[in-house]
Amino acid sequence: MNYKEILLDKISQNMEVIGIIGLGYVGLPLAVGFAQAGLKVIGFDKSTDKVNKINQGDNYIKDIRDAVLREVVDSIKLTTTTDFTRIKECDALLICVPTPLDKFRKPEMSYIESACKTIGQHMKAGTFISLESTTYPTTTEELMLPIIEKTSGLKSEVDFWLAYSPERVDPGNVTFHTKNTPKVLGAISKEGLEIGEKIYSKAIDKLHLVSSPKVAEMVKILENTYRLVNISLINELALLSGKMGIDIWEVIEAAKTKPFGFQAFYPGPGIGGHCIPLDPFYLEHIAKKYDFDLSMIHAAGHINMRMPNYMTNKITSALNSHKKSVNGSNILFLGVAYKPNIDDARESPALQIIDLILKKNGQVTYHDPYIPTLTTAGKTYHSVHLTSEVLQEADCIVITTNHADFDIDFIVKESNLIVDLRNATQRRGNKVHKL
Repeated sequence: MNYKEILLDKISQNMEVIGIIGLGYVGLPLAVGFAQAGLKVIGFDKSTDKVNKINQGDNYIKDIRDAVLREVVDSIKLTTTTDFTRIKECDALLICVPTPLDKFRKPEMSYIESACKTIGQHMKAGTFISLESTTYPTTTEELMLPIIEKTSGLKSEVDFWLAYSPERVDPGNVTFHTKNTPKVLGAISKEGLEIGEKIYSKAIDKLHLVSSPKVAEMVKILENTYRLVNISLINELALLSGKMGIDIWEVIEAAKTKPFGFQAFYPGPGIGGHCIPLDPFYLEHIAKKYDFDLSMIHAAGHINMRMPNYMTNKITSALNSHKKSVNGSNILFLGVAYKPNIDDARESPALQIIDLILKKNGQVTYHDPYIPTLTTAGKTYHSVHLTSEVLQEADCIVITTNHADFDIDFIVKESNLIVDLRNATQRRGNKVHKL
């Protein structure tokens, strides 16, 4: 039997071992999903804290039910480790590592490169490898493949198979999760695609197969760039509408009555999370190699980048209307997560606005029921309890994230001045200033 036949035989008997590299918002739910399907899963992470928590059944991802994590850990279907030599035990390796931007807003590929080198050092022949991390088209074939081949001494599509399957995690979404969200898969070879389909279908309800990793990589970029362009458009229109005395929220509600050709997007202080603010810059990076100017995406990305500055100006203007300045004012931010009802503050525009307010010597406090502590501008803050006294003592309340937990009527009643960047209050006036 050749390597493909051996692996397919294991898959048919549910005997394959799945390795997940990176145990964050993408990796851990995926690991739990495969373990629930009855497969042995080994999770790899450099964080001893994460590994110890999981092995003790201590959940840190809210989209996973605590009881489910404990069940797969107690049944020894899922084990986690910092020992990457155990990669040799795995028949399939799914890479779920971070892909941030560097200080020049270029893709930081060191996490993927490190994962590939580690895999090459420890993998066995006959392994299926799939990258899930957000990246630019050509990463799988032009970056990963040479590193793995060189480090391992093995030949792609002969001794191992390489694929790309973009993560589609939406933290806090109660309807769609890892298992029931359709998954795109592209592989270098037909054999790799066949193997990947048989593996992923055990944990994912529906797969959509594409012709190559490049197509799958572009799918991920398209999904998030589509959202960036439309959100940036509505943000720019919101700014213009404000100058013209037009309520952009009323405009959107009216436009939504059209039963075709329109999808509502909503303005806000900026776009957070790992994907939407970053993906266009991945695409810009690779487009330059093809001497192609992504002017629309470039403009949309920079509109989003400027939104925190516009929002800081909005806060300044609101305080001025009450004959106060940012300097010395007590400004309370409600919500620092990048979207409602989650505990994730990655790339949150709230943090950028807070930093800008601090530079203007504003006194900052915050309340977020999902994020008890926050470090920004070199200082650690703790979420305050939202009492009448806290609200009344603030010179300005800034609603940066509209968590469902917020009692808006109470907040409006007890506050002196509100800058509502999310239309949470659905009102305006001398007391409430909206985006």
